[in-house]
Amino acid sequence: METSTYDVGGMSCDGCVSKLSTALENIPGVKSSNVEVGKAIIDHEGDLNEEISAAIVSCGFTVGSDFSWSDSAVWKKSAHNTKWCLIGCSIGDFGTIAFFQFMYTDSGWSTMSIMILAIINGLLTSIALETAILSKQMGLFEGFKVAIGMSFISMIAMESAMNITDYLMTGGAMLTLWAVPIMLIVGFITPWPYNYWRLKKYGVSCH
Repeated sequence: METSTYDVGGMSCDGCVSKLSTALENIPGVKSSNVEVGKAIIDHEGDLNEEISAAIVSCGFTVGSDFSWSDSAVWKKSAHNTKWCLIGCSIGDFGTIAFFQFMYTDSGWSTMSIMILAIINGLLTSIALETAILSKQMGLFEGFKVAIGMSFISMIAMESAMNITDYLMTGGAMLTLWAVPIMLIVGFITPWPYNYWRLKKYGVSCH
C-alpha cells in the first residue's frame, strides 16, 4: 500500500471535493482518498500516478502547484468562468444602455451617468448569475460570498473594458450592431489572463 499526496488547483467548494472524491475512488487500485480544497491524499496499490492525474484533470481541476502560463486545461476552465461573468455583466450593462437609448430617450441623464449606472447594474447582474450557479453546489449564502469574493476584480475589469471601448467607438452609452461584438470580445479578453492566474496559482474558481 502506498500513500500519495497531490496538490489540486481549481477547487473552492464542497461540490468540488465530492466530485473529485467520487472520481478517485472509482479508480481500480485506489483504496481510499482524503480530499479537501486544494489537496488530495490517496491510499493506493501500485503506481497509479497517471490514472490519478487523469482523473483529477477530467474533473476540471489541475495537478501540481507550480505556476505556468501554458496549462491548456486551466485556460479552458478559466475561459468558461470568464464566459459566465461576461454573460452576467452584459445583461445588466447592455440592458441599462438599451433602456436609455430606446425607451427613456428624454431622460436628461448625461452619457457618463448612464455609463456609470450601466457598470453598476452589470456588476449586480453578474453577481446574481454567479450566485445562482454556485448556490446549486453550496447554498445561497455561501454561493453569494464566493461569487462576490472571487469574481469582483474580474467583473470590474470586464465592465471597465466594455464601457471604455463603447466610449471610444460610439461616444458612450450607445449600442450598435458593429460595436457590441467588439465590446464583448474586449470584455472577455481583458480579465481572462487574471482569471487564469487566479485559478492556476490559488485554485480560486468554481462553476
